[in-house]
Amino acid sequence: MSAPGSRPRKLALASLALFFLVVPLVVNSSFWLGLWTMALFFALLGQSWNILGGFGGQISFGHAVFFGTGAYATAMLQLKFGINAWASAALAVAAGTLVGAFIGAVSFRYGLRGSYFALVTLAFAEVFRVLVNAWDFAGAGFGMLLTLKPGTANLQFADRIWYYYLVLVLVAISLAIAVWLKHSRFGAYLIAIRENEDAAQALGIDCLR
Repeated sequence: MSAPGSRPRKLALASLALFFLVVPLVVNSSFWLGLWTMALFFALLGQSWNILGGFGGQISFGHAVFFGTGAYATAMLQLKFGINAWASAALAVAAGTLVGAFIGAVSFRYGLRGSYFALVTLAFAEVFRVLVNAWDFAGAGFGMLLTLKPGTANLQFADRIWYYYLVLVLVAISLAIAVWLKHSRFGAYLIAIRENEDAAQALGIDCLR
């Protein structure tokens, strides 16, 4: 039996999903399509905050580190090593993940929580910015410019509709991860640590891991 109110909620979610699926089909303006694409992009960023802050109870000011790591990684892999755009994008995600694991391991290993964790993420973001600006291989202060080669193989779409759907898929994946966390043991661990880390530790949860 469905819980009270679950049917209207599912209907609302289905209607919202249908709306976002058909937006590019009814919107002819490049401006409005770009606006909806950016709205979805910020929804994706918001979901990352939800996972870190909502489930984990941690506040990060260093998201630019992961964003920048991914951007520089995909650019360097394409320009310096000749790796195609799709493989570079996947490797860039892995690079951002490794940087996040490193920052998390260093921060939590030494007991940095709450505002201290937020400040150390900001410090890491600033350190990475200074290092990249001084690194000639990454273009130093000028940065890196990708060659304009429109085509699906280069992740450069002539029609903006494909950028819209690409971001929509990423938003759907992030929502699926959030739903999984909500119903998983791992998500319960995160919530327990958020509510009372000492109590969670006493219950046998490995908070550092």
